Amino acid sequence: MQSILSRAGTIAVLVSVLAGPMPVQAAEVPLGLDEAVEIAIAAEEPSLLRFDASAGAFEERAIADSELPDPMVRGTLLNFPTDTFSDNQEPMTQYQLGLRQEFPAGDTLAVRGERRRAEAEIERARKELVRRQILFDVRTGWFDLFYLENARATVGKSRAALEDLARALRSSFASGGMNGRDVLRVQLEQALIDDRLAALAQDEEKARARLARYLGAAANRPVPEGLPPLLLPTAAAQPDRALTSHPAVKVDDAVLATKQAEIELAEEAYKPSWALDAGYGYRAGERADFATIGVTLSIPLFTGDRQDRRLSAAKQDSGAARLDRAARLRDLERDHARALADWQRLEERIALYSEAVNAHARETREASLTAYAGGTADFPELVRSQLAELDTELTYLSLQRERAKAWAKLVYLAGDPS
Repeated sequence: MQSILSRAGTIAVLVSVLAGPMPVQAAEVPLGLDEAVEIAIAAEEPSLLRFDASAGAFEERAIADSELPDPMVRGTLLNFPTDTFSDNQEPMTQYQLGLRQEFPAGDTLAVRGERRRAEAEIERARKELVRRQILFDVRTGWFDLFYLENARATVGKSRAALEDLARALRSSFASGGMNGRDVLRVQLEQALIDDRLAALAQDEEKARARLARYLGAAANRPVPEGLPPLLLPTAAAQPDRALTSHPAVKVDDAVLATKQAEIELAEEAYKPSWALDAGYGYRAGERADFATIGVTLSIPLFTGDRQDRRLSAAKQDSGAARLDRAARLRDLERDHARALADWQRLEERIALYSEAVNAHARETREASLTAYAGGTADFPELVRSQLAELDTELTYLSLQRERAKAWAKLVYLAGDPS
């Protein structure tokens, strides 16, 4: 009779603990996903600002490289006699002052400016790429934090249930109504759950540290208990158009523009460059002064091992850049297909857990309680059913996190939802 009462008291304690969630104490305002993203966008992120500085530098170089080279001034003392050192002894003695201005071949200056501006576009596209990566990291980090906080609460609830059960078992064992092995089993499960809680706390601290890189002190705030509505980007239905607008592809487009400018520069090298020379020669005495003007013209006759080779190299560089862009686009298409498949299949698994698996785990635990109360089930079976329900709840949370991460990947690939 005493054993039955002890068993009934133990079950009553367990049922009361498992009947509902633990009350949550008041805490600071939770950090929502949208707020986390807004904080990351508003932050003066050095890894983004550096691209602005680099792009500005290329714009300045574009202006400088489009200008003519500096003119050169030449001063000459010509035909000066060394016997008397008199500047009016010989009629050809002159004090000459000359000016030389060089003009690069064809449109070389304009093409140089275009190349620098294309390099500035590379930096701007890289900035957008890093910005997308930061937002992806913030979203996935927030989803990790959502899982870890809720997992700790779920495991903590199960830990409290086992603690109350252990207390009741120890009391029953002291009175001789329970088997000592049951007490040891509960203590073992308590230790394993404590280890699981410690691991979750460790992962949570690391997740907050990763978020603090972009959110600062806001990363220490709790997150809401539920996920916000996650809507797929409309562009996800048309991945071809969305992926060609991805910043990684835009970087490749800008690189192609620089390679095209290199080809144009190589083509301009087939045109002659020229220079204009002007000079004035002063002669002492009553002799007339001299004025000189001349043009120097380069003649690109032997192009086989210079211009031809440079043009061929520039075209091959452009072809390699084009292949890089094609490979990048295929990688993005692969990643998009994977993320979309994850999103769709994880939705199905979440629905299965929500409609069947969670309910079955709960019913199994309740049936084990009833069977244990009736003496038709042993204590290990009761503990297994409790732990099975805990594992089911954690798997359900993990599926929600993975589905949310698939959404974040799709947003990273196709752009923010609209």
